Amino acid sequence: MRSREFGLFFVARGIARLGDMMAPVALAAGLIMHGYGAGAVGLAMASMTACFAGFVLFGGVFADRFNARAVMIGADLARVGTQLATAGLFLSGDVVLWQVCALSALNGTASAMFQPGIAGIIPRIADDVQGANASIRTAESAMTLAGPAAAGALVGLTSPGGVYAAHAGTYAVSALCLALLRLPPRPADDAPPEPPAKGGRGRALRADLAEGWREFSSRTWMWAVIVVWMVFMIGSWGPTVPLVAAEVVREYGAGAYGVVNSVMGAGMVVGGLVAMRLRPAHPLRAGAIAALGFGAQPAAVGLGLPVPAIAGAMAVAGAALAFWSVMWATSVQTQVPPAALSRVNAYEIAGSVAMLPVGNALAGPAAGAFGAHAVLVFNGGLAVLTACTLLAVPAIRNLRRVDGIRKDPVKADTRRTDGRMTDRSGKGKTG
Repeated sequence: MRSREFGLFFVARGIARLGDMMAPVALAAGLIMHGYGAGAVGLAMASMTACFAGFVLFGGVFADRFNARAVMIGADLARVGTQLATAGLFLSGDVVLWQVCALSALNGTASAMFQPGIAGIIPRIADDVQGANASIRTAESAMTLAGPAAAGALVGLTSPGGVYAAHAGTYAVSALCLALLRLPPRPADDAPPEPPAKGGRGRALRADLAEGWREFSSRTWMWAVIVVWMVFMIGSWGPTVPLVAAEVVREYGAGAYGVVNSVMGAGMVVGGLVAMRLRPAHPLRAGAIAALGFGAQPAAVGLGLPVPAIAGAMAVAGAALAFWSVMWATSVQTQVPPAALSRVNAYEIAGSVAMLPVGNALAGPAAGAFGAHAVLVFNGGLAVLTACTLLAVPAIRNLRRVDGIRKDPVKADTRRTDGRMTDRSGKGKTG
């Protein structure tokens, strides 16, 4: 935090997350106030998620080939426009669902252009990549707590349109902070690839996507995590989120659900703080051990435990999620060559996000067939099995921590760690 550049980036990420956590409250309140139901809210959210998942790979290509910071600033400014337009719809009182969905889709597309560049910025502004990721995760977790409360207060004081106007303001602050960043020049071996002589931009785009896929698929630890995570999203996390919300609200009331969600956010703050200090030699192994806590959240609700026990389980799950996220992000940012980092990050984001809507959609049918409590207990067991599977894969379990990057144009993927060299699989070689 003593670094001016990291401080600016920290503020940009924190304020943007605050706005992102305000938006769902404004969307739900605004559509319901204008006569729409839960289905309309889901459709608007799905419009944003689908466009994000569909375009994030292109965001990775643009961030690697061009100036990542410029792409991110442009995406922020585009989101200022979409959120101001949405604010105008709600303030005018003439709310048409397809227009809200179209603006949500544009917002999701802009977010897809923004997100992959984050991975490439952090190693350039922070000597301690893990500490930087942990600091940002802690700030984002705190904003997860503050955002819904701030949105609720603003809805009461102004209107959903006022919340969207404030959300646009958070993107403007983010864009300003990014514009003030002074980034070091990229080394010559990390420069973006030259476009092909023939074939034009279309061929260059395909070549960049192919190169990103080669970098992603050549790392067993990376694609193995994403495959396991996709199964986890379908069978555990995706169904858990709506079922926990429905069951806690039905059995204990909306106030109780707000309390346990806040406790989960507090747990995420704790997980981020722990990740600042704990420096395991095998980060993904430590993260997978922490991920055993994912199962506490659905299991507690499925077993019908009282609210204090559910809150405790949510805190454990939140801390586990934050710690795993820091270990994963740090591993990606320190193991992948900087010139391909945004594209690789885009592939792992796409894989992580793609199955979440499928899991959400399965929640209702599964609960109808087996009962919500039985499904939640199963989800808890599958979450534990997911963590055990991560630990069982040697490439994941044995990936060693990297503190420095060997920027060798011939062996760009070779890393320096504690006097030993590691190849792409994470296996040690004599240095």
